[in-house]
Amino acid sequence: MTTNVTLDSKVPAARSAVLDDAHLGDIKGALGTIRLDDTADRKGLSAKLKTLLAIVGPGLIVMVGDNDAGAFSTYGQAGQNYGTHLLWTLLLLVPVLYVNQEMVLRLGAVTGVGHARLILERFGKFWGAFSVIDLFLLNGLTLVTEFIGVTLAAGYLGLPKVASVVLAAAVIIASAFTGSFQRFERIAVALCAGSLLLVPIYFMVHPRTSQLAHDFVVPDMPGGTGQLATVMLLIISIVGTTVAPWQLFFQQSYVIDKRITPRFMKYEKADLWIGIVIVVVGAAAMMGFTAAAFAGTDGFGNFTDAGAVAKGLADHGGKLVGVLFAIALLDASIIGAFAVSLSTAYAIGDVFGMKHSLHRGVGGAKGFYAVYAGLVCAAAAIVLASSDHTLGLLTQGVQVLAGVLLPSASVFLLLLCNDKQVLGPWSNGPKVNAFTSAVVGVLVTLSVILTASVLFPDITSRQILDIMAGCGVVGVLVAGFAFTRKRTATAEDPPPASGRGCPQDRTGRDDWRMPPLETLTRPVMSTGRKVGMGALRGYLLIAMVMVVFKLVETALGH
Repeated sequence: MTTNVTLDSKVPAARSAVLDDAHLGDIKGALGTIRLDDTADRKGLSAKLKTLLAIVGPGLIVMVGDNDAGAFSTYGQAGQNYGTHLLWTLLLLVPVLYVNQEMVLRLGAVTGVGHARLILERFGKFWGAFSVIDLFLLNGLTLVTEFIGVTLAAGYLGLPKVASVVLAAAVIIASAFTGSFQRFERIAVALCAGSLLLVPIYFMVHPRTSQLAHDFVVPDMPGGTGQLATVMLLIISIVGTTVAPWQLFFQQSYVIDKRITPRFMKYEKADLWIGIVIVVVGAAAMMGFTAAAFAGTDGFGNFTDAGAVAKGLADHGGKLVGVLFAIALLDASIIGAFAVSLSTAYAIGDVFGMKHSLHRGVGGAKGFYAVYAGLVCAAAAIVLASSDHTLGLLTQGVQVLAGVLLPSASVFLLLLCNDKQVLGPWSNGPKVNAFTSAVVGVLVTLSVILTASVLFPDITSRQILDIMAGCGVVGVLVAGFAFTRKRTATAEDPPPASGRGCPQDRTGRDDWRMPPLETLTRPVMSTGRKVGMGALRGYLLIAMVMVVFKLVETALGH
């Protein structure tokens, strides 16, 4: 494996933008090690399997961490209130999950630079601040929801609230403070294995598999006139809990910290698919067994929190089912807290130039570990000081806000993956660009429908279809404008600094790494792009206000 860097310099001098010597060396994964000088081709099933086991981690942890406390609440609410009618949303989100996370995987392996730093360096402080501030605020709120999950699980299991929160915080902090990346990943992977508890719960509750299979592939919109705003709020919650902005920042930095290079790209993609399968199976199982447990009971349609879901499962399938669900919730809350805290600490390290790596001990990265521990302690303190009613409202609100803010994060991701100074032969092709642009359009459309349903509670299905058609027309016009602009560009036009519009050369990409950031020319933001991003940002701000309004309205209604 070639590195093109020198180990005794803090900033590698050659072609690589790898941050420092902590991000160079052997790949030390939870399930195996690949030495830096191991450049042999992987031939034979055994060699490939050993390599995969060593690489497994970033994709698995980011996906399983996504089935966190907020996910238990969101999927539980979908199953308890609407049965399995919203299962189809999971199938639609699979390609979105893969494309988004595959792009940040490429960015991490090829650039050696975290997502937050790339955004700030390539777009400047003004535009980068939007994305980074969103992350900091949303991650802080998300971390609070993880400790809400801890309190709900502990409450069901009969454990004292204060002791449970303090112990969970201590475990989360201590696991990262070992000074060993490999030890941390072993703990995280063990917790990921704990998420498989959802599978036996599914079989113990035994929901109707045929109904699940039908609702998984046939879209349905439950509720009638006057309920569409509530349903749309839940759908956007599902989007936000399944494809959250923190995942982009976490996986890119974690890939870098694990020292994965483009040479192992196909193994990391396999790792990502393993995580996606586990997260979708877990989400579908939760919707399925919750729907079965509450069908025909007074609790159907009256979701409160994940603790009440555990009680309903116990009433339906026995005490063991409720206990297993509570343990799975506790496990999910801790792995989610790991990932969200690390995502934030990595990003802050990027922004302020602090050393940030799990390979370093506390003494070698004091700021990084201080941010990590400070976030965990602050979230735990907020949960202990807040009322249960406020916490329940916050859990749903965080997932909805994640869904509303996702288009903004996806736009920055798309721009970075088309920056050929950054990704060179690894930059996006037209198919990925078209798909990601369509995803952004769909997410914005969902938020438009949510906004309309809040402003006009009696909105009809026909009017929602009209909104979708209108958004579709706007999307086609924007795509047509972009295509026409590209076709009318002349050969004499100088190529943009980002490399957009230049032919893609994929040769030698396994050894290609981004040059140091300070040697790159910052791309010039066109007026059209500034206007478009400003308009998107302004609209998303309005959508966030509508979300808060709807959540308050829902809380007062209860």
